[in-house]
Amino acid sequence: MTDDDFERIARLIYQRAGIVLARHKREMVYSRLSRRLRVHGLTRFHDYLTMLEASLSRSDHDEWPAFINSLTTNLTAFFREPHHFVMLENFLRERLQRQTSSQRAPLRIWCAAASTGEEPYSIAMVLREVLGAAANQVELIATDIDTDALREAELGIYPFERIAKLGEQRCKRFMLRGSGSRQGLVRVRPEIKQLVRFRHLNLLDSHWDLGSGFDVIFCRNVMIYFDKQTQSRLLDRFALMLKPDGLLFAGHSENFSWLNDAFTLRGQTVYTLSRPPQGEGLMRRDGR
Repeated sequence: MTDDDFERIARLIYQRAGIVLARHKREMVYSRLSRRLRVHGLTRFHDYLTMLEASLSRSDHDEWPAFINSLTTNLTAFFREPHHFVMLENFLRERLQRQTSSQRAPLRIWCAAASTGEEPYSIAMVLREVLGAAANQVELIATDIDTDALREAELGIYPFERIAKLGEQRCKRFMLRGSGSRQGLVRVRPEIKQLVRFRHLNLLDSHWDLGSGFDVIFCRNVMIYFDKQTQSRLLDRFALMLKPDGLLFAGHSENFSWLNDAFTLRGQTVYTLSRPPQGEGLMRRDGR
């Protein structure tokens, strides 16, 4: 991999996914993309990138998703940053107390970085614990740019060690243990899986076909991979998607207070709207 090859890779992943690749990521990039070169029987990154760029006009070419998947980091866990799920639980209970069953509007929740599924399934478990059978009325959409991660998420099957943070009670209630050839694996129970709708989505797409009016948006540990301009643009778009009293959950190292005045810090890396969203989103609430 030459310096020019790395610069081309950095430019392409930024254009397609908004991810900023610093020079210290070079060894990681080399290791991950070398697998794609072997798949195509290539020995030079220059040839691989030329092939990739030549396929820009071909909608049926499947190397672009593979390229993006290779450079996407999927670091996640069940109930990661547990204080967020306590705040989500409190938010749901407050909604229940304020609204009678006849007044209650269906809740909409968007998990914008579903990865391999641990985060949206954690949200679904909280929904089931707080709302019981009424959790079936919640629209929980989970999206990610990584198609490989989404396939794993939709399966809902994990090594037993991945559920360490669930605790014994939640493990028994929400997971099925494998036996025989499935020994050491667990599967998310159907009543939790059915609460989550997984979809492929690139946050850089000009249009998010999700509608708007979300009560909660989880976008955690994603913005750190973007530059400040992209972060600010995404925050403006999130503001148009969120209800006036909704919550935006960010990652533990993400601070947006100084970057965008649309949001105000409400809790530990949890934000709420500080002003009505500006722009065309006020005229059209379908996200278009």
